Amino acid sequence: MSMIDLRSDTVTLPSPEMRRAMYEAELGDDVFHEDPTVNRLEEMAAEMTGKEAALLTSSGTQSNLIAILSHCSRATEVIMGSEAHTFHHEAGGAAAFAGVQLRLVPNRERGTIDPEDVRAAIRRPNVHHPPTSLFCLENSHNRCGGGVLTPEEMAAPASVAREHNIPVHVDGARIFNAAVYLGIPASELVKDVDDVCFCLSKGLSCPVGSILCGSRDFIQRAHRWRKALGGGMRQAGVIAAAGIVALESMVDRLDEDHENARLLARGLAGVPGIHIDPAKIQTNIVYFKLDSDVAAFLAALKERGVLALSPEAPGTVRMVTHYGINREDVEEALSIIAQVAREKVGSRKR
Repeated sequence: MSMIDLRSDTVTLPSPEMRRAMYEAELGDDVFHEDPTVNRLEEMAAEMTGKEAALLTSSGTQSNLIAILSHCSRATEVIMGSEAHTFHHEAGGAAAFAGVQLRLVPNRERGTIDPEDVRAAIRRPNVHHPPTSLFCLENSHNRCGGGVLTPEEMAAPASVAREHNIPVHVDGARIFNAAVYLGIPASELVKDVDDVCFCLSKGLSCPVGSILCGSRDFIQRAHRWRKALGGGMRQAGVIAAAGIVALESMVDRLDEDHENARLLARGLAGVPGIHIDPAKIQTNIVYFKLDSDVAAFLAALKERGVLALSPEAPGTVRMVTHYGINREDVEEALSIIAQVAREKVGSRKR
């Protein structure tokens, strides 16, 4: 049975153009900065984000960890949102490898952060306290429904950190989703921060990889930490070739994923037992609440050819649109979802 896989945009497969580029890629040793394909990708990424330099890494998690290692000393503190991916889904790497403490401030709707919460969280000089060494933002925001922060919503809390000489890192795993939604260049979103990473392997549809962008000095430090983490990938042009294709041809098409997510949300809103506000869907991530048992609901969907995920929030389901999911897939998935929901709601009433 052909599955309609809505679990994540990490399940994307490389396009035929990517596969050809990977096969034909000119290669060298990237640890020696001698892979021309990697060098070109990093130059493109730096230009698109408005930063001086960039570094290819194996994943968004590795990029976030490298940024923390590059900015922070041990026994210091990093401020980030309460729903940050780095806090919830990166296996405690910041504590285990960087030796930093994470201090959480509330994420509001869409993942925004109140500048005054940042101000209150910054440590004042005191021998009893870990000094604040970094402030992290996320855009678009995974756990906040794929919500998008505007340039102003990025700049306001970042400016508080900068007032105290605290660098600002952006987990921009889906920064191009945010930029496409707003209709602005990604560089405009991150102009007020020190560095940003973005994933090649999500909506941009590459098989692997992430890019970390920042100043030349920062990327030089990051390169050393990448090596220390075992991230020197040698002839990595095979990976980078797909990334070049992604930056050239896969960014604008993210709007198609957003439109499919809105279509999905509107359809879900009409299904009894499902609770969602379609007006809140901005990018390609769709969360909804379910009256019936989530595990049984997901199992029934899987039997009929639709895959979805349940995050930690009780009674919640997440679906993500991406390259490889078209309008017809969404319509078919909605038909299956409605059928399963009728069965589950009906059995619950009996």
